This record gives sequence, C-alpha cells and structure tokens, in this order.
Amino acid sequence: MPVVRVAIPVPLPQPFDYLAEDATTEDIGRCVRVPFGRGEKNGLILALPETAGIDPARLKPVIHIQRDVPRLPSDWMELVEFTARYYHAPPGEVVALALPPKLLQGKSTRKPALRATDLSERHRTGELPTLTTAQADVLATLRDAPAGFKAWLLAGVTGSGKTEIYLRLTADTLAAGGQVLILVPEIALTPQLEERVRARFPAARIISLHSGIATGARARGFRQALDGQVDIVLGTRLAVFTPLPGLGLILVDEEHDASYKQQEGVRYSARDLAVWRARQRNVPVVLGSATPSLESWRHAHNDRYHLLRLPVRALASALPAIRIIDTRRCRLDEGISPPLHEALAARLERSEQSLVFLNRRGYAPVLACPTCGWVSQCPHCSANRVVHLADRRLRCHHCGAVSPVPRACPGCGNKDVQPFGRGTQRIEARLAELFPAARVLRIDRDAARTPARRESLLASIAAGEADILVGTQMMAKGHDFPRLTLVGVLGADASLHAADFRAPERLFQQLMQVGGRAGRAQLPGEVLIQTEYPEHPLYRCLIRHDTDAFTRMELDQRLAANFPPFSYQAMLRADAPELAAAVDFLRRARIEAAPLAGSLIRLFDPVPMRITRLARRERAQLLIESDRRAALQDFLTRWLERIHALSAPHDLRWQVDVDPLEV
Repeated sequence: MPVVRVAIPVPLPQPFDYLAEDATTEDIGRCVRVPFGRGEKNGLILALPETAGIDPARLKPVIHIQRDVPRLPSDWMELVEFTARYYHAPPGEVVALALPPKLLQGKSTRKPALRATDLSERHRTGELPTLTTAQADVLATLRDAPAGFKAWLLAGVTGSGKTEIYLRLTADTLAAGGQVLILVPEIALTPQLEERVRARFPAARIISLHSGIATGARARGFRQALDGQVDIVLGTRLAVFTPLPGLGLILVDEEHDASYKQQEGVRYSARDLAVWRARQRNVPVVLGSATPSLESWRHAHNDRYHLLRLPVRALASALPAIRIIDTRRCRLDEGISPPLHEALAARLERSEQSLVFLNRRGYAPVLACPTCGWVSQCPHCSANRVVHLADRRLRCHHCGAVSPVPRACPGCGNKDVQPFGRGTQRIEARLAELFPAARVLRIDRDAARTPARRESLLASIAAGEADILVGTQMMAKGHDFPRLTLVGVLGADASLHAADFRAPERLFQQLMQVGGRAGRAQLPGEVLIQTEYPEHPLYRCLIRHDTDAFTRMELDQRLAANFPPFSYQAMLRADAPELAAAVDFLRRARIEAAPLAGSLIRLFDPVPMRITRLARRERAQLLIESDRRAALQDFLTRWLERIHALSAPHDLRWQVDVDPLEV
C-alpha cells in the first residue's frame, strides 16, 4: 500500500508517514485529513516515499485526501520546503503559515471567478505621467536587461517616483501575459497602493492579501491565484506564499522595513524569500527604498544586486530642508521647542499641513509617585504600563494588560501621582491648547484600531480636514499629502545609544522616511528635528540627505565589530515561568553545541532578554555567529537534532531565529 509523507502543523521537526490505498504522485501537494494522537489533524502531502520512516506495521491510514481543490504546484512546495529548511522551522508549521486555514481544513472556497479580460484590456493604462530623466533612465535599464532572474536595488529619495517605475514594469509584465507580485511592509500602506494600482489597471484582476482581511477572503484570493485567475497580487509579507503559475515580476516596496521579518512563529523574512522565489522562477525582482538596508547595500556593491538610483524628486523641485533644533538651548513646552511652535504657526497661517512625529503612543510612558517611588510597572512584564488618559487606563504595550488609572498611589496613598514623559496623546492635547483654532488629528494604533478607521483618518487628511497631524511610525512612509509641508520630530535621541547595534540604522531610515512626507508637491518642505546631540554624525548625514555617507559610516562600524552583514547570526531563545529554567536549558544546549561548533562557529553565553519577563514568562537567549552562512546552516541542522533530544520542563518553550533582527 502506498505511503504518503504528511506535514502536520505541530511543533515537531519531521513530517509523518501514513498509508493511503489510492494515493498517486498526483496527490503530492494536496491537503489530507489524518489521525494524530487521540484525534485528527489536517496536513499536506509532501511526498510518496518508497519506504516508510518507521515500522510499516505502525502506520495508520489517512482519513481523506482533498481532491476537489487543485493541488499546490511543485514550485510552491519547494518554497515551503526551503522556508522550513533555511529557518529550521517544523514543516507543518510552515504549511499552516503559508496556506489559508480554510484550505488546509478542506473547507469550500468556491466563488465566481474574477472577470476575465483579454490581454490588451488588462494592461490598458490611459494617459501616463511624464517621467523624469532619472526615471526614464532607470526604466530603460530595466527594460533592456536580458530576460530571467536579476535582483535590482532601486534606491530613490522620498518622492522620486519609485511607484511609477513599479507601475510601468507591471504594465510590461501584464502585456507579456505574466503575473505580478507586489509586497508592501504594512497593512496601512496597502489600500493607498491598491488604489493607485487599480486606477492604473482598471481591467486587471487584482487581489489584496494580508493578515487584516477575513479568513474567508484570504482563502478565496489564494484559490483564485492558485487557479490562475489573478493578474496582480498586492499584500504584506504573507503574500509571498501566494501561488502564481504565471509569475513574471516581483516588486518589494520599502525593502528595508523590519515588518518583512516575522517575529513570532516561523521567523521568516518575506523580502529574502521574495528574492529566493524570483531566482527559483527565473524572473526579475525589484527591491525599492529611499533608505535601503545595509544588507542590500552590501549585496549591491558585491554585485549580487544591481543598483539603480533615483536621486531627485519627481514632482517637488527639491528635497525638504532639514534643521536641527538644539533642545539644550531652549525651554520645551510639553516637548515642543519654540522654533517648532513658530513653524507650526506659520503653516497654519498659510493653510498648510504639519506633522508632529513621536514614535510613542499613549499619554505618557509611565505613571509614578514622587513620594514613595511607585511606578506603573506591568505585573506580567519587565516593562511599565503606559498612561492612556483618553480612556483613563494603564496599558502594557507588550502583553496588553489593562487597569484603571489609580486615583491615589497604590503604595502610599498619595493623591499626587504624576505622568512622566510624553506620548502622542499628550502632544495632541497640548497642541490643541496652543492652537485652539487648528484641527489637530492623531494617527496612531489607538486612533486607527481598524482598517476602516485608518482609511477614514487618511481620507480626512487628504481632503484637507486636518491642520496638524500627530503621528507615530504609521505616518512615516508611503503617504503622500500635497499640502503637508512641515515635519517636526520629537524624541529621536532615544535610539542613538540603544544596545541594539541596528538602532542607528533604523533611526536614520525612520527620520529620512518621515521627513520625506514634507514638501512632496509644489510647496517647499521643511523638517525640524529636536535633539540634545546636534553634532552627532547621524544628524549631520540627515541634514545633507546623504544616505551613502551614513551607510559607509555604519558599514565601517559593523565591519570593525564583525556584525551583520559581515557575519551571519542565529538566536536560540527559551521562555519558562522561571528564568532559571530557561537559562538552564540554554546552557545545556550550549554544551551540546560545543563539540559541533569547530573553528567557524562562535557560541555566546545564555543571557536574559532585554525585556526579560513578558506575559508572565521569563525569557533568555543564546547567540550563535559565523562568518559563513553555509557553515552556520550546517551547524544548526546538526545542533537542533540534539536540542530536540534534550529533556526540558513541560512548560518550557524554545525556538530558533535565523538572521534575527532583534538581538
């Protein structure tokens, strides 16, 4: 009787073998229902091996093979298998991530097919905007390149027209009968880009896939793509797993963004998988950003990627002027300096819009008692609960714990408890007091809890119904508001001296991105950055809009410290109710690693994580490093076999993170 090898979504490193009387090679890539333990589970058939991995007498028969849905194609199966292999994740968990739950469960996703049109209609674009000289040169280079795989890094300043390049390349691909995959880092950016894509290609069959859509809609879109009924797939990192039989082009917008890296479950990078998938399918991939990641810069200078530049804006005559405000020399009014106050007033007089950027939501980071020293510490995490004065709640931004703002200090009864520090709610309130005639609008995760609310807020801004915006990183990229001419940045210094070696890179990217919201049309833009370190080299590079100089400086520092991208890392993390259990497990894992490491692997000691306690669990980590990616991968494969054999408390959890972004 044929044996089928099935990936089941459980945290175990191997697939499982079953008997299937009528199975054939045509069933590889089909979902299946199988007995597992004392119950049943859904899985995916990976192969039909000649022999079983265990005693055939112990094999159980499958319950049902789902044959009413087309099987997943071989290239999709290879993508899933590569993801499991490279990130050392259980294959069943990768399948559960990549495949919509309804399809994995065998539920019907039938829906009328998307309206079919002939090829001449699908890429009908109407009147196109005039390209700048730089855009025309970039487009010509891309069009003249030989067919097949090539990774392009499109480095264009904010407002330089990268999206127009994406749209022209999409039109070329559709005209040739191909399909296009467009990835964006965040859901907040998807509706705006989707609107532009639909406006440019009104007859194309377009679907949007991201974690914010309903499970049924995701399953239908996935099924339509699987059936070849889609021309363009637009989505966040999850969309990289969409099956596209006619894939002809992959576009990755804001390629530097950390949102492309999954931080829980299967810790994959959608950007890196997009490049792997383009190579697999022998199609071009374009990675676009105003502030490319250091990894991509290095690839471009090592000829793994091909660098293209857009050095000037497409509509605005110039990049916004950047001024550094030395906050040591002025008195702040709830975090707002006199120069920023004057600049906001000037924009109001001219009926222009301003953005005050502070990447910290809530009213204040902490509530404290000046008498006894009590602070609003989260009982479940090694972090403070944030004051949210709008609904008079203390909220932990890590575990979600909520409690009312106390009327008196829980420690000593003092009624004069004070909020310390500033968040977006506090800045919003003060701006409303300073400018009573202005329409102040806050844009953060609290104000935009749902996609509908987020779209409503952005529509209000575009319609000119707000004068001063107060926003977090949600406003830092992708948005284009012609009357927004001023950006004021508060609280930037916090990242300058952070323990994470990537903090300066992220800060530079964030400030360049948010500053790029100013002056994107005909009105000139200005960016004011408040800092206590006006002579810091990072700010000097910002003033000159000199991404190349900052990149060279950071790469030199990374090289001296042998940090990525000059080395490759993996992180073994463990969490348990008590820190001692997590650290003990990592110590035993390190002992198992020592005889396998050799001279090419560097093992560090287990240490508590920066936020040690999270949701009542204590966390620790162990860093592994190598100068060679292949050596690290080989070591991890052999080491993880031993780790799986280690005895551990039933309430301990561990996972490995390859190419971690948080160390």
